[in-house]
Order: sequence, then structure tokens, then C-alpha cells
Amino acid sequence: MSEPIVAPTIAAVRSAVRNARAGQGDRRIALVPTMGALHAGHLALVERARDIADVVVVSIFVNPLQFGQNEDLSSYPRSLERDVAALADVGADIVFTPTESEMYPNGPSATRITGGAAAGMLEGASRRGHFEGVLTVVAKLLHIVGPDVVVFGQKDAQQVFLVQRMVRDLDFPVRVEVVDTVRDEDGLALSSRNARFDPRQRSVARTVHTALEAAVSAADRGIDACVAAAQSALMGEPLIQLDYLAVVEPGTFQPVDDGFRGKVRILIAARVGDVRLIDNDLAHLG
Repeated sequence: MSEPIVAPTIAAVRSAVRNARAGQGDRRIALVPTMGALHAGHLALVERARDIADVVVVSIFVNPLQFGQNEDLSSYPRSLERDVAALADVGADIVFTPTESEMYPNGPSATRITGGAAAGMLEGASRRGHFEGVLTVVAKLLHIVGPDVVVFGQKDAQQVFLVQRMVRDLDFPVRVEVVDTVRDEDGLALSSRNARFDPRQRSVARTVHTALEAAVSAADRGIDACVAAAQSALMGEPLIQLDYLAVVEPGTFQPVDDGFRGKVRILIAARVGDVRLIDNDLAHLG
């Protein structure tokens, strides 16, 4: 694989994309937005982008707008050289690496995109303003790069829902491609945060996926059995602090009522030590 073009400015990435589009034929552009510290889950998104587009752009930008008051922006892992080398191995063509001052030259953007009621629940309730920051930076990236398709991972299910709705509501000319969650052999969803576990915590963390599997297996018996199965698995591990366990309708992301029958998405957020984990899966309430 050839080395990707590294574009540190908006002007540079626009020029690189324009030159890429000028190649032979109608070339499709895919964008994979990331905050760096790349792992196999991120690289799976790039590989999917490579399958469905002619030119793959990966953005690496630690977006300050999506960090809450109790979240340390300065401690977020940054490994640009390693990330660019990994992206070269999976065929990324352009890596957009803007600084905070490049993306927000006048300080934090006064114009923000909000996600309505669905952005204030679950992750939004735990991380106030998070999705406003996510939607704002995604909108900026789509405007800057102008891709035909943008690729996200299903692990961040609420983010995927909100981005899909934003694209639809604001008529962005882009398709949202969603890639299944990438997991370790024991089922734990890959995350940059997993590197912070000690061995005991890492062993306990897999219980989040165990609880999700239990909920999916029990879903045919109704929502009460579904929730109880997940809670039973989580209660067996005192090192796990449950943030939320929710069952929502996939098309609206609103909680389902007791009599609901049909497809649902089960979502879990929990802490093991100082590491926050999220996971989700589809199920069918019987």
C-alpha cells in the first residue's frame, strides 16, 4: 500500500479530494471520521470504506465540543504517527489531521447542531452536550470533505441514529454506511479505552457483553425477562457500575413500553474502574 496524503488543513484536504475526484471515471469518496488512537475496530471501518468507494478519507480530530466538564480532553490518547502507519496498511488515501484552531479558528463554534429529545437521553443524559458536539463536527467534516458515503461503527448506536437523522433532516447528499461492532475473542467491544484496564478489570469487562447476550436470548419472553436477564448477569460482578440498561425502538430510539412486540435495540452502559463501556445489539421482543 502507498503512503496516504496527510492533509493538516481544510484547504489541503479539499485540494486532495478535488484532485482525487479528477481521476479517471466517476470516483466515489468515502469519509471515516475518527478521533485517532486507532484500533482494529476503526480499521474495519476503513476496510469497509475501501470496499465501497474509490478514494478513502480518514479524519483524525479530537473534537473538544463533545467532551463534558468532567471529561479530560488533554488526556485523550494521541498517536498520529502510529495511526497514519496503520491507515497506510489498510489503504487509506487521504488523512485529514486538523488542529483545534484549524477547525474552530474563532474558538468553540457558536453555531451548533442539536439532536432533539433523543440526544438528551442515555449517552446524552450521562454526557451533557456530547451529541451536540458530535453532530456539529460531523456536519463540518461532511461540508469540508464532501464525501459520497460516510462510515460509522454500530458500537456507538445512538450516535449512528442521530447522524442518520441529521443527514436525512438536513438533506446532506451522503449515504451513511454502518459497520457491525468489532469484538475481542471474548465478545468485549473494541475501544481505545480498553487499554486502561488492569488484568482483573479486563476480565470483568467482558460481563457487559455477557449481559447483552443474556438479554437478547431472553427477549422472546418479553421486555421484563429481557431486562431481568441482563441485570442478573451484571449484578454478579461487584466491580461493574451500571449506568443504564435500555430497550428502545430502533427507528425512533425511544424506550418501548411493556406490551411492545417486535424489533428492539438493547443498550448497556457501565463502568469498570474509571473506564466507561457501551454496547448494544438487536433483539426481537416476543
